[in-house]
Amino acid sequence: MSGSGRGGDNRGNWRKSIRRRDWDSQSKDASKGGEKKPMDFSPISDGKFEKKRVLTYDRPKWTPPKPPALSLPAADCAWCDKPIKDISAAIAEPDTGKPVHFDCVINRIIGRENLESGDTVSYIGGGRFGIIHYNNPSDIRDFKIKKIFEWENRENRSEWRVTLSEHYSET
Repeated sequence: MSGSGRGGDNRGNWRKSIRRRDWDSQSKDASKGGEKKPMDFSPISDGKFEKKRVLTYDRPKWTPPKPPALSLPAADCAWCDKPIKDISAAIAEPDTGKPVHFDCVINRIIGRENLESGDTVSYIGGGRFGIIHYNNPSDIRDFKIKKIFEWENRENRSEWRVTLSEHYSET
């Protein structure tokens, strides 16, 4: 028999243990000679009832942090000259450091490289892109990175990236 408490002889045992516990606690109180004392509402000399004083204090009010005075930098793509709507999803151009569309970078890599069947261009993190070959395109777990492109320089951050990071972190 398992100890899960379901079925068999285990049914209803919790009720017995509660009753036994209640009975034990009552017998202990009676054995100590202490029953619950009734509340004392005897009047004090000036006719008022005695009140217990509880120390209270006012908690400081929470004030939300102030939003930054500067707005997010607005920029145009250095390659297609269209406005970048989501600057946080932009990638820095390797030569000048100006922001470009994520899709413009992928399209430029596709235009420069000869992709075979089952190859795709993907962002692999850390400012790097890669050509990824899938042996079976329906199974994306089986892949091989054929070539890696170091796109953003990790040591030199662009000016617009520094301005952007000031909006999101205070440290």
